[in-house]
Amino acid sequence: MGDGVRALGEIGDDLVNRPGVLPGKAHGWFRTWFARVWKIRGGGLYACGYAATFLVLEIRSLAGDVFEAEGVVAFFTEQLFETLFRFLGESLSNMLQAFMWPVHVIAYRPPGGAIGLGLAFLFFDLVLRKPIERWLEAEAHAEQDGS
Repeated sequence: MGDGVRALGEIGDDLVNRPGVLPGKAHGWFRTWFARVWKIRGGGLYACGYAATFLVLEIRSLAGDVFEAEGVVAFFTEQLFETLFRFLGESLSNMLQAFMWPVHVIAYRPPGGAIGLGLAFLFFDLVLRKPIERWLEAEAHAEQDGS
């Protein structure tokens, strides 16, 4: 938790003092997060589907919070208090929904969803797996150089 608070402080400092560095850092944060998801979820299409589903659901939740806020200060004030309760609850729900992403694909216009999912697994292994693994290897090398 201490690392998370420290990282949030660094983000705030960058946002105020050096906003131009945020896109580069965001790519690093995303790659680090995705590398963890890739490893924990076994790699492959399932891990990618989990990550994509979770991100879409989280962005929807956050966007809803932003649009419901009365202003920027109100948004950050509400987020500080509500994050511990509502946002974490939504994140847990989003995580559970992301675990089940293949079910949603299969349920989409049967039997086309199941056939599409099977083809996606084949396509992923033939075309996308190697480029993603190379991209993640760069993350592993960056971690080794930084530690």
